[in-house]
Amino acid sequence: MSDLEPQCQASASRDCPPAAGAPVLERISARASVIGKDFTIRRALPSRQRRMVGAWCFLDQAGPVTYGAGQGLRVGPHPHIGLQTFTWMIDGEIMHRDSLGYEQVIRPGQVNLMTAGRGIVHAEDAVTDDPGRLHAAQLWIALPDAERHREPSFHHYPELPVLEWGGFTVTVLAGTAFGQTAPAMIFSPLVGVDLACAEPAETLVPLNPAFEHAVLVLSGALEVEGETLEPGTLLYLGTARAQLALQSQAAARLLLIGGEPFAEEILLWWNFVARNRDEMVAATADWNAGRTFGTVSGSPSPPLVAPDLAGLPIKSPR
Repeated sequence: MSDLEPQCQASASRDCPPAAGAPVLERISARASVIGKDFTIRRALPSRQRRMVGAWCFLDQAGPVTYGAGQGLRVGPHPHIGLQTFTWMIDGEIMHRDSLGYEQVIRPGQVNLMTAGRGIVHAEDAVTDDPGRLHAAQLWIALPDAERHREPSFHHYPELPVLEWGGFTVTVLAGTAFGQTAPAMIFSPLVGVDLACAEPAETLVPLNPAFEHAVLVLSGALEVEGETLEPGTLLYLGTARAQLALQSQAAARLLLIGGEPFAEEILLWWNFVARNRDEMVAATADWNAGRTFGTVSGSPSPPLVAPDLAGLPIKSPR
């Protein structure tokens, strides 16, 4: 998913404190942003307080929203470099199209994983013009330097590990958790888990103490380590936690992400993850000139234009 803002501020991972070396409870307010024609989302990462959680460098929550005829998601063709896009579908459907020729509808309970590598283009559109609902989380994973120039690829995962745990239905989205390993092809040690309950529930979630973690409530309300959490707030948990206490008084859904603190400094601007400004300038020039990235066929939405580079600082990660 991509912004349509005429100017876009860069996010440099060095601008935030390093991963906390101990358990913390740090509340981070998600901010409203617009994708597609007029689709408001909540953006939890990057933020002023935290740019990354492990290799996770971007987190949007779209919905839950009900929309009218012709008002579904429309994000026209746009490029990516240096990252993986990771879409977790909770409600509704989205059509993915990319410059490799893939067309894939993603439905509830499924994950789309697109590895941009050296460069790819994709579009995300509502499947029909009918009224509908949408609820999804889209994340980006920064690729380590050894993998960020790899050939682009796309994978669709219609089946994921699902288990019951302490009154919660747990879906392992990425990495290994609860003794289950998700099929997603990833290149850094990380984890992603969806936990949903239909009624009051209380449990302890096992964590990898070597990872830093964060949680985002997607619906309802939960107590996380005694902190009441509702949609719109990311709770950063730091490292060195072996477990996490969850309690809900009613139906709720929570996204847990984590990973080994990312050792490399990155620069994130618009749809690109790179290491310096020169790479961003080159990628922007190639995209706006119609070079290098390829094209997407079949999307009803017009291609996006990269915003003004004035929002990109001269300094680059050290």
